[in-house]
Amino acid sequence: MDRRFLAAIGLMMLVVLAPTFLFKRRPTPSLPAAGAVPTIGAPDTATVTSGTATAVPSPAPTAAAPAPRQTSLPEDTVSVRSGLYEYVFSTRGARLIGARLLRYRSMAVAPAGQGFTEPEAELVQPEDGLFALTLVAGGDSLPLGNVSFTPSATDLRVEGRTTLTFTATVEGAAAEVTYAFRPDDYRIDVAGRVTGLGPTGGLLLVGMGSGIRNTEADSTLNYRDYALVVRRPGRDPQAIPFRKFDVDSTRTEAGPFDWAALKSKYFVIGAFAADSAASWAAAEVRRTDPAKLPHRARLRLSLPVASSGAFGWSVYAGPMEYPRLGAMGREFNDVNPYGWPGFRTVMRPFALGFRWLFVQMHERLGLAYGVVLLLTGVLLRLILWPLNQKAMRSAMEMQALQPKLQALQARYKEEPQKLQQEMFALYKEHNVNPMSGCWPMLLPMPILLAIFFVLNSTIEVRGVSFLWFPDLARPDPLYIIPVVSGLAMFALSKLGQRGLPPNPQAKLMVFMMPAMMTLFGFNFASGLNLYWAASNIASLPQQYLIGRERMRRQGAPVVGTKR
Repeated sequence: MDRRFLAAIGLMMLVVLAPTFLFKRRPTPSLPAAGAVPTIGAPDTATVTSGTATAVPSPAPTAAAPAPRQTSLPEDTVSVRSGLYEYVFSTRGARLIGARLLRYRSMAVAPAGQGFTEPEAELVQPEDGLFALTLVAGGDSLPLGNVSFTPSATDLRVEGRTTLTFTATVEGAAAEVTYAFRPDDYRIDVAGRVTGLGPTGGLLLVGMGSGIRNTEADSTLNYRDYALVVRRPGRDPQAIPFRKFDVDSTRTEAGPFDWAALKSKYFVIGAFAADSAASWAAAEVRRTDPAKLPHRARLRLSLPVASSGAFGWSVYAGPMEYPRLGAMGREFNDVNPYGWPGFRTVMRPFALGFRWLFVQMHERLGLAYGVVLLLTGVLLRLILWPLNQKAMRSAMEMQALQPKLQALQARYKEEPQKLQQEMFALYKEHNVNPMSGCWPMLLPMPILLAIFFVLNSTIEVRGVSFLWFPDLARPDPLYIIPVVSGLAMFALSKLGQRGLPPNPQAKLMVFMMPAMMTLFGFNFASGLNLYWAASNIASLPQQYLIGRERMRRQGAPVVGTKR
């Protein structure tokens, strides 16, 4: 029984730890100088896939072929600020060139000697501009991202629903883009119109940048979560990590899409179709050369435009706070999955339950997240105390039955079916369930995995310090808590062997499992080690009492007691 349990623990640990070692960290090459903007391709040669065919609307051409990019155009900025964010727009192309989240600090470290990059988390890459528009009509393209727009305001403070409108005239056509903001939400509604399209309409290409700027001290772990996430109507969201895209090649994901998003570990920029009749037609992605721009993939979305020239969509540019993601609808909360593919369905309810519990204990009881993790470890062990007690006593009864089981095995070794019947009869006679000693002792494992995913993906614990830990979501820099957790596990295993017959394999596991957990714990989030240490320490009294009871029972008939 003990050997099977320890083997199961070891196997589950391998499942937890494999990603830590499979995804080795690679040094991050330095970024190029500002202004080196990778391009997907000339706008007039872009091919966009819609559904399963490569059909592009062919309205009557109203604009000449695009002129070369004019980087010398005058550029002013418009700041839009609320208590949550500061969005900065450029008059060149009416593009979003800055998205600072005022309630989240940046922990990214600049090159040596330059300190921190920004005090608040900034989502937009320095050389990017989001929502740069290119209008495709017939065989012509009009790059509105190069056009100088006139804004309706030069500075906005969002206190209610507030709008910012950009207007321009280019090639005889009028263009208008309006952004609408809310003070308590990271959602931006976009609406616009371009005149003179003709009866067949056109296609709008919307630039979404090349990924979210790094905001984390551990940039490699952050880059590992960089992905394009899309949701097709009636289907689950699909995440494609940047590392899965081929370098210096363009990949087209066929729509239609309800939404498409670029995500990092904790933040996301998502674009939502206005409705099912105006879905995103396709997503075009080009991953840049990692030697030049590491962990970047430039995204452009396509949107059919009717002959009226009107278009619109919504944007979420902010943190992956689970309630806010859920409020956007269309399963947008799945942009932040809990668990690995194929394992997510089982773990997600546990992870979401613990996320809710941690946030509620923090916000309603005013407890620090470190205290919440300590209390969770202790309370769960108290809740599981009766089940563990029953499991441990069942194991003792099974131990006492071993002589009789061995006698049955010797007597019926040539009759497997008869042996099984006699064993079940023996269990029934002594009121022993051979399985009852196993599953209650395995319950802490899915809980440990759930908390692993919560600490790995939940923005509420990002950057939260406790005791000497600078961040509960990152490893302990002093390696103290992994050692404490390993020692507590060793003491628990040692007490568990009291009163058991000598077993070399079990004795070896007493040392191996704590040593392995300590070693792996050096790379675990300090909050996870904190919970595990509290859980193991809280189990010591029960393990001690069961060991004493086991020793008292030695040499006495202990089987057959009805309970």
